Amino acid sequence: MKMRNYINGVMVALGAFALLAMSPTAAKAQAAGAQGGAAAGAQGGASKTPYTMPEYNAFTACQNEKDPNQQVKCFDDFAARFPNSFLLQYAYAPEFQAYTTLKNCAKAMDAADKLIALTTADVGARLQVSLQRLQAFPACYDPKAADAQAQLTKDRDIALNGPKLLQQLPKKAGVSDADWAKSLAQLTNIFDNQAGWADLQLKDFAGAVTVYKDAMVNKADDATASYELGTAYLAMNPPQSIPGFWAIARAVDLKVQQADKVKDFLRSRILAYEQPGCDSQVDGQLNEMLQLAQNSPDPPSTYTIPTADDLSKIRSGSTILTIIADLSGGGDKAKMTWFATCGSELPGVSGKIIDVQSGDSVVDFMVNTADTPEAMQAATTPNMDVKVYTAVPANPPPAPAGAAPPQIKPQPDVARLQKDDPISWSGTIVSYDPSPFVLHWDDVTVDPASIPAEKSAPGHKPSAPKAPGRK
Repeated sequence: MKMRNYINGVMVALGAFALLAMSPTAAKAQAAGAQGGAAAGAQGGASKTPYTMPEYNAFTACQNEKDPNQQVKCFDDFAARFPNSFLLQYAYAPEFQAYTTLKNCAKAMDAADKLIALTTADVGARLQVSLQRLQAFPACYDPKAADAQAQLTKDRDIALNGPKLLQQLPKKAGVSDADWAKSLAQLTNIFDNQAGWADLQLKDFAGAVTVYKDAMVNKADDATASYELGTAYLAMNPPQSIPGFWAIARAVDLKVQQADKVKDFLRSRILAYEQPGCDSQVDGQLNEMLQLAQNSPDPPSTYTIPTADDLSKIRSGSTILTIIADLSGGGDKAKMTWFATCGSELPGVSGKIIDVQSGDSVVDFMVNTADTPEAMQAATTPNMDVKVYTAVPANPPPAPAGAAPPQIKPQPDVARLQKDDPISWSGTIVSYDPSPFVLHWDDVTVDPASIPAEKSAPGHKPSAPKAPGRK
């Protein structure tokens, strides 16, 4: 999913920019008229101005022009008449504004680029037009343009150059070191965000990760930067899934825009990464990640979640006996096994009925299974709850979100099964109780051969169950 464009934040940055000390040259040059500004910019205020009176009069006429069409024509004529004029550096900023008003993106970008590239110009003026250019660029950018890549690269490079210009900016008198550092950090965050945006469009995901991490250093509560950092991690080849999930979780914690949708997006990506047996298992995992990410921008080195391949290997190597052993043992082994096997459909499971609990349209057979028939016959406590429907209930159980309604196939004849009878079935494991251990089954079909005939001959006794996995 897409977040808003970061550079909208430049409006905030321009407010912060007022706290920064533009050099006296730039401040005066941007006042109405070049008189004093250009002179002050010449040789640090030398008495002899570096321009002629015709230059000054022509420049002042352009600066005072109110019609943007006439103003850009005036500045073009000025540049043609005085191509090496000292005053040209003061023409680019108003020219940029005029072309922006006229919605001539290409000319506006060109005017800004000339000032930004002019290393002899005041650093404050170059910074200001850099911010304004970055703000204007996303609306001008056409991804279908023949030079789209070049446009993005230029935008990214200007954003990356912003923090370097900030380091050249003289501190304003009377501003404390703490306030100065705070303003510089805020502006650096804006430059980093726009560089990251451009990197994402360029599919330079490693570059995006670098600048978004720096953006978070300069503004730790930047929720949108954290989200985009996460998407950049996930877009890398191969994806860096754990740091990507973590950064998006932190964005949710920081109340990113559309936080609920972002949370759903994160859940879907974790589901695709793990492919657990039951989708609902991700919910607890997601809540744990959200809680942990509140306290750290980066996951601990020991933090991990299983991959789909990890769970597939566990699933393929599991039997009912290994599942019961792993789950009843507790700990990380039980957690991983349940992630892999929850919702698994297992055929041909056998056991001994320890107890029969009849309900409305359903019978719960409390069953014990073990590795040998002898162990099953000797068992007195169940380790499984096998739920079988004897009729379609009046109120069928609800289907999980996004799943089809359960297909209930009643087996009324199972009512003839009694305590101590053997039973064989196929079904789905849906949950378990850790202590005392009981594995719960649903969607069960009892093997008809396990069900006693309606009227057994005298002395009839069902055959003893086979141990799971034995023939």
